[in-house]
Amino acid sequence: MTSQKRGRQSFLLTEPPVITHWASIAGKKESQGPLSHTFDLTSQDPYFGQKTWEQAEKSMQQKALNKLAEKAHKKIQDFSLVFSGDLLNQCIGSSFSLRNTGIPHLGLYGACSTMAESLLLASMAVGGGFTEDAVAMTSSHFASSERQYRFPLGYGGQRTPTSQWTVTGSGAALVCKTGNGPRIRGCTIGTVCDLGIQDANNMGCAMAPAALATIKAHFQDTGRTPADYDLIVTGDLGQLGKEALLELARLDGLALGGKLTDCGTLVFDNTVQDVHAGGSGCGCSGIVLCGYLLSRLNTGKLKNILFCGTGALLSPTSTQQGLPIPGVCHAVWIQGGKE
Repeated sequence: MTSQKRGRQSFLLTEPPVITHWASIAGKKESQGPLSHTFDLTSQDPYFGQKTWEQAEKSMQQKALNKLAEKAHKKIQDFSLVFSGDLLNQCIGSSFSLRNTGIPHLGLYGACSTMAESLLLASMAVGGGFTEDAVAMTSSHFASSERQYRFPLGYGGQRTPTSQWTVTGSGAALVCKTGNGPRIRGCTIGTVCDLGIQDANNMGCAMAPAALATIKAHFQDTGRTPADYDLIVTGDLGQLGKEALLELARLDGLALGGKLTDCGTLVFDNTVQDVHAGGSGCGCSGIVLCGYLLSRLNTGKLKNILFCGTGALLSPTSTQQGLPIPGVCHAVWIQGGKE
């Protein structure tokens, strides 16, 4: 097993697992964006037929899992293992969505990096021979996140220009030992970085140092370079965080220009949608990966991407105590399903 380890933080899978199926559920604002045609289901009802924002998030994950099972021609009880998490306290979106299903579940919290973290762990479990298949899944909801981290929407609080719009959506991917689809060739586990940024309305810049640290570690550990990838996709720094990452990389002598894009800048059209610095939330990278990116990899339009989920590891408690915002980033190398 240790033969797959590369450097301090990375590993390359000798038998790369396959992402055979994927599903994405998106909300009203996301359905009005440029990637709307890539989502499996969208809803104009922000409650998704439920009574609260939090129950809506549970419903999104259930719909994503059911759609994934439908596409894979399985019953949801056939899934061997689920790695999932969300932004809600104690990850109730994930645990409530899976209750009484009988599916083995490992709950995660990586903030907005959860899609990459769950995909990384699913690939380790399948590639390491511990299970035949595993689901990686996450979600976020604009209203539930605002209520938890900032102010309830009824307060009418003003959003700063540096703030990002939490995506309402859920993404799920099925990772299997065999099959057809994009392959996970390797991963880099991130370290927690904290440069003292305290502004909870500028999380993109708080996460940018962690993104750079993980991307650098991936290249150092594996011997690969930006030229080996069609895209290096962070998720989700937003516009300001993306610019900060490019500048940090330039100062470090690492050229990412022309390769770097960000899920937070892809999911909305900032010229017509008022989202300030772009999208954020677990669901942002979840639906961009499980809608747009995996489809392009599967058709051969992309050959190799480095998917770098970024998370701001703050809580209402830490913010109220005046603590800075640590960041983390996990990277997954995904190779297209067609040569």
